[in-house]
Amino acid sequence: MTSENAKPDGGLSAEAQDVLDEIEEKNVDFLRLQFTDILGTVKNVSVPADQAEKAFTEGIYFDGSSINGFVRIQESDMRLDPDPSTFSVLPWRNTEESAAGRLICDVIDTSSGQPFSGDPRGVLKRAIERAEEMGYTVNAAPEPEFFLFEEDEDGRATTKTNDAGGYFDLAPKDLAQDVRRDIIYGLEDMGFDIEASHHEVAQGQHEINFTYDDALSTADNVATFRAVVRAIAAEHDLHATFMPKPIPRINGSGMHTHLSLFTEDGENAFHDEDDEFDLSETAKQFTAGILDHAPAIAAVSNPTVNSYKRLVPGYEAPVYVAWSDRNRSALIRKPAARVPAASRIEARFPDPSCNPYLAFAALIHAGLDGIERELDCDDPVRENIYEFDEAKREEYGITTLPTNLGEALDALESDEVIADALGEHVFENFVEAKTQEYDDYRVDVSDWELDRYLETF
Repeated sequence: MTSENAKPDGGLSAEAQDVLDEIEEKNVDFLRLQFTDILGTVKNVSVPADQAEKAFTEGIYFDGSSINGFVRIQESDMRLDPDPSTFSVLPWRNTEESAAGRLICDVIDTSSGQPFSGDPRGVLKRAIERAEEMGYTVNAAPEPEFFLFEEDEDGRATTKTNDAGGYFDLAPKDLAQDVRRDIIYGLEDMGFDIEASHHEVAQGQHEINFTYDDALSTADNVATFRAVVRAIAAEHDLHATFMPKPIPRINGSGMHTHLSLFTEDGENAFHDEDDEFDLSETAKQFTAGILDHAPAIAAVSNPTVNSYKRLVPGYEAPVYVAWSDRNRSALIRKPAARVPAASRIEARFPDPSCNPYLAFAALIHAGLDGIERELDCDDPVRENIYEFDEAKREEYGITTLPTNLGEALDALESDEVIADALGEHVFENFVEAKTQEYDDYRVDVSDWELDRYLETF
């Protein structure tokens, strides 16, 4: 079976041909064909640029049994089909003499010729198709935070920050302004529309915001964003990490995700000017769906043992299953919107270690489930929930997210909607991998335990 980029007469689609022309114009000599494994790690197969036409017409084959969570050894032949709309030149490999390009690919099961059920990008595409069947397109805008750390003499990452800045600080406290500037230039070279950048609350912590887009393009952008940030930080002899909580007792890194639905005629389905909060009934049902499935979503949107070191009260991370139109202690916030088209909700609990394709898919399916079931959305909580005691939280009916990865996985396994959102293959392999990760953590002995107990008992 040939790629969808090939025409019946053997020629190329116009979009694929445009990519070939750009490859020649910009002296691209190598192409990185990019995809992600189930855990969200970016993988790529490099091919000479003269193989680009073959990649578009026939795809590029690879051994899927070598990729975490893909297939068994006896069913290992997989195919990469490049998406021509994702082509860009890598800014750190771009010189006058030559350049390297990047194409994000869909993974195809060669035995059936159909999209591979274990491809995270395909999982998100199925969520988007469900929304389209209900008459909606999905827009998303994430805010991935990251830390910049110094490297040691061997080039290995430390947890020593290269600045002492705080929220929105400037030089001389924020010593990473030049790094952020170069990252922004690199992102812009790859087609990003950057809205803002600033130093975050913790020392060494940063945020760069890019404009919203459709959910698939945005997930692609998150994967690209993480690669660009790491590569350009390394050029400054710094290590960029999207680990949620690399330093104890300070703020961790989140990936607040803004979501909205638009109708087929281009209207924002989340906006209602007659509502007190400018939110439509559709938006409230979507919000109620996310809140209803939040414990299971957390296994996907906060997928590491370390994720739950961030999700504790007191460090601005949301742990309480509620929504608010004004404060940031709730799981979901309704940001202020200057125009009707900007009405949206902000899911504040995901973190940047997640696989963006799976996290977005889980959020979308949960929200659509809320619409289909016409779930009622509780009133917003306008007080600071961090200041509530347990009795007051019970009075308001506020529950909490899982406190560790094990609890989140239990919630995922008992939630049919989110399990179905992932699909059988991804669900089984994701749970297996993450259960092993949590079991490894539970039997390990940390430095904290040794420091506290070794000489005491």
